[in-house]
Amino acid sequence: MNFTRWSARLPGTQRRAAARTDHAVTPDRPPEGAGSVPAARAEQLTDDAPPVPAVDDLPVREVLDRVPALVALVHGSDHRVAYVNDAYTTAFGARPLGEPTRESLPELAELGLLPLLDQVLRSRKPRTLKSRKAPDGRSYTFTCTPVTEGDHAGVLVFATDVTDHAEAAERLRASERRQRETAVTLQRSLLPQELEEPDDLRLAATYQPGGNEAAVGGDWYDVITLGGGRTALVIGDVMGRGVRAAAVMGQLRTAVRAYARLDLPPHEVLQLLDGLAAEIDANQIATCVYAIHDPNEGRLVYASAGHLPILVRDESGAVQRADEPTGPPLGTGGWMHASGSIALGPGSTAVLYTDGLVERRDEDLDEGIAALERALSGATGTPQVVCDRLVRSAGVTADHDDDVAVLVLQHPSRTGPDSELFRNAALELLGGIEAAPRARAFASGVLTSWRFPTELHDLGVLAASELVANSLQHGTPPMRLRLRRTDRRLIIEVTDGDDHLPRRRRAEPGDESGRGIAIVATIASNWGSRRTPGGGKAVWCEFVLPKASP
Repeated sequence: MNFTRWSARLPGTQRRAAARTDHAVTPDRPPEGAGSVPAARAEQLTDDAPPVPAVDDLPVREVLDRVPALVALVHGSDHRVAYVNDAYTTAFGARPLGEPTRESLPELAELGLLPLLDQVLRSRKPRTLKSRKAPDGRSYTFTCTPVTEGDHAGVLVFATDVTDHAEAAERLRASERRQRETAVTLQRSLLPQELEEPDDLRLAATYQPGGNEAAVGGDWYDVITLGGGRTALVIGDVMGRGVRAAAVMGQLRTAVRAYARLDLPPHEVLQLLDGLAAEIDANQIATCVYAIHDPNEGRLVYASAGHLPILVRDESGAVQRADEPTGPPLGTGGWMHASGSIALGPGSTAVLYTDGLVERRDEDLDEGIAALERALSGATGTPQVVCDRLVRSAGVTADHDDDVAVLVLQHPSRTGPDSELFRNAALELLGGIEAAPRARAFASGVLTSWRFPTELHDLGVLAASELVANSLQHGTPPMRLRLRRTDRRLIIEVTDGDDHLPRRRRAEPGDESGRGIAIVATIASNWGSRRTPGGGKAVWCEFVLPKASP
């Protein structure tokens, strides 16, 4: 067989390298009339110069034997081995010629190269198999090229050692895996390890990291009990990825918890977060929803900074999407956020989520939200069951291209004996100072009807009396006393029209006032105050109920 013709089919770079190993040659001299010769070369071409060998005159067998790449030649339908070069023999040992490749070159069979040889022989087109690890422990890229000599058809196998590249790629992949693991670990450590459990809500949440390092970090959720039966719910998404996004997320989550303790309206919390986000990192922005549930109102009051709308499913299965207001993401500045509200009555389920749950590259975002609405409309069961079902319906898997956070909350519809543990009573405080004895009598009657023990009854009446007296002295109408019990606590709240918030202070022996809030703070498990949306304030305290004996 003529190896010269097959050598011309080697990839250009390797062919030139092979030729240089045997002879230092200059390019062929063009035929006469084919064009002018450059001056620099023309000066070297003299009558005494030796003839320059053409490619066809090179000793191809010797060239192939010296090529550092692995070369093998097979022919026929059973790929009988016609030739292997010295580099191949060095890598895999001596190989018998004339035998089928499956028997003579078993390493190619282990690498799955035989079907590729069949394909090249049939199609008469070259094929390449990239970076396969051979039995000798090194990695090679195989190029299989069809060759023809007369009636004989064969395949030239050319293997380039890419071990260094493969090891570098593996090191890079290992580094990316470590970075992803670091980001996931940091992300999970910054999320709530256990959700707080409000009296009136049932909650579940999940976080699913993306399938690669670039898709991890930035999503978060939180549940914060504000006292007085109210609960704050938060979900957000930092627009970066990796460890940096997780770190920014942790700072924002900590800030949200701190601002929540001020018991501010949702839009004011976002206003504070907006300025803080710009200070943390001016190059990163974040979306966020901050919502407050008040069981007395049966609504979810919320503010959104560029985040996706809250979805609420009522007891009948109808799903409502929270409308505007929605402001720009946190960190953009120059925007006044506003609060909105959506009904969340008994039997309702609300879902807060990040864009990884509904956003897909091949469809519009509204289509993803609409699909989530359909899934929510048929989702029943506990919050955890609903949460898992929504994630499955969205097709979120371990190799998902974005991280996902979902927060599900339910306001249970209580009936039967359970409803006796959740009661409300309210009294409008009309008139002047005569409202105080009416308030005491009302509180005493309600607490008696709720069958509280004597000690808790007396403490509740005392707290209600002090809060009403404080409101009558420092507040303005309209005034209201509200008593609420849950299965865990007794809550007493007084509202009035003055927005000046009381504070606890030390009263001197000669002072005639200033002891009411101090008394309430001493006898109650917790107390606080907040401004109400329509102007005015609410001052509350709560008592933890004794656990029922088994």
